[in-house]
Amino acid sequence: MVPFRHSLIFLATLGLLTACDNSTNADDTDQASAPSNSAQAAPAESSSSAADTESAETTAASDQDEAESTDSGTPFSVSEVTRFEQPWAMTFLPDGRLLVTEMAGNLRLHDLDKGETGSIEGVPDVVQAGQGGLGDVLVHPQFKDNQQIYISYVEAGDGGSGAAVARARLVLDENGGGELEDLEVIWRQTPKVSGDGHFSHRLAFDDEGKLWISSGERQKFDPAQDMDGNLGKMIRLNADGSVPDGNPFTDQGEVAAQVWSLGHRNILGMAFDADGRLWAHEMGPEGGDELNLIEKGANYGYPIVSNGEHYDGRDIPDHDTRPEFEAPVITWTPVISPAGFIIYDGELFPEWKGSGFIGGLSSNGLVRVAFDGENAREAERFDLERRIREVEQGPDGAVWLLEDGRRGGNGTLLKLTPKE
Repeated sequence: MVPFRHSLIFLATLGLLTACDNSTNADDTDQASAPSNSAQAAPAESSSSAADTESAETTAASDQDEAESTDSGTPFSVSEVTRFEQPWAMTFLPDGRLLVTEMAGNLRLHDLDKGETGSIEGVPDVVQAGQGGLGDVLVHPQFKDNQQIYISYVEAGDGGSGAAVARARLVLDENGGGELEDLEVIWRQTPKVSGDGHFSHRLAFDDEGKLWISSGERQKFDPAQDMDGNLGKMIRLNADGSVPDGNPFTDQGEVAAQVWSLGHRNILGMAFDADGRLWAHEMGPEGGDELNLIEKGANYGYPIVSNGEHYDGRDIPDHDTRPEFEAPVITWTPVISPAGFIIYDGELFPEWKGSGFIGGLSSNGLVRVAFDGENAREAERFDLERRIREVEQGPDGAVWLLEDGRRGGNGTLLKLTPKE
C-alpha cells in the first residue's frame, strides 16, 4: 500500500470556455471505415482526428432554451486527494472506501481515512488500446448481502475486440486490498470488430434492480441501426445478465431482446433522476454532443442524423429533418466531450439537489444541468483547468471527480466541498 494524502485547496473559476484546444480528444477519435451503401447509412467520417474545442455555446434541441451561465462565484473548494494511473471510473463501497478502475487493468481500493491505496486481484485480462481497457465499476444494490460488484472491460476475440461486463464477489482482506472471486461474464458486445474506440460500456442500476449498459457503435456507423448486433444500443438486463420482461424488441431475436433503445454513438455517462427517468449523454462527431432522455424502443438516429458533422466538414442531417428519430434534449456545439454523470441528491450542496453534473474532457471542467421534468438546460459551467473523466457523489454528499490520465499519465482524485 502506498500512503498519499496531499490536500490543496483552491478556488475554481466559474466561467465559459471559449478557447480552442488543438490536441486530439482521445475519447473521440474516429478511425472508422466508411459505412455500407445501405439506405440508412450516413457518409463516412474522415479518419483524421478531431480537434478538441472548448466553448459554452449550448444549443437546446427542439424548442429548448439556450444554456445560461452565471457569474455568482464558485460555491465549492477543491481538494486534491490522491492520484491514479489513467483512471476511468469509481464507485463508493458502503463502508466509505472507494473503488477506482485504471485502464491498464488495475482495480484499486482507496481508504480515504488512512490515505492508502490497495489492489484488488482477479481482474480479467483486458485489451488496453486507444479508448479500450478496464472501464466502469458498479456495486450491486444488495452489496451488503451478496458482496457483488460489476466491471466492464475490453476483451479480445474472433473479429477483433469488444466490451464485456462481468460480476464477481469482492472479498476484502485486512491489508487494504482484496480479490474478485466467482467471476462470471454476463454480457458481451456483439459482434467483435477491429479498432479501439467507442466501447462506451457504462453501467447503472435502476430502482428495480435492472442493469443498464451503454454499448458504443465502435466507430463503425451502421451497427447503431442493425438489430442483429448490440453495438450502438442501450442495453437493459436482469442483474444476472438475463433478459427481463418488458424489453421492447424481444420478438426480434436473442441479441435484439437485450436492447432498450438504439441509434447511439458513444454514451459515456448515464444516471437516473428521482422519478426514475434515465438520462444519458454521448459524444457527437465534429460538434453535436448530446444529452438524451432514454425512452423505451426509441431510435436516436445515429448515424443517419446528428447535430454535428463529419470531421472532413461534410454535413450530417440534423434531427429536425427526420422527426421519426428521438431528438436530444440538449446539444453542444462546439463540444464539451462529456464523460461521467451524476444527478445529485445529497445534502451537502442543497442548492444543487436534482441537478445533473457532467465531466468535461475538452471543456476541462464540470457542467451543471438543471432539469424540469423531461426538459433540461445547461445552468452553469465550472472551469477546473483539468480534463474530467468521472463524476461521483460521496456518502457525505461531497462531489468527487477523477481527472483523465491522458496518454497513460496520472489522473488526480478531486473532492468538491462547500466553500467555507
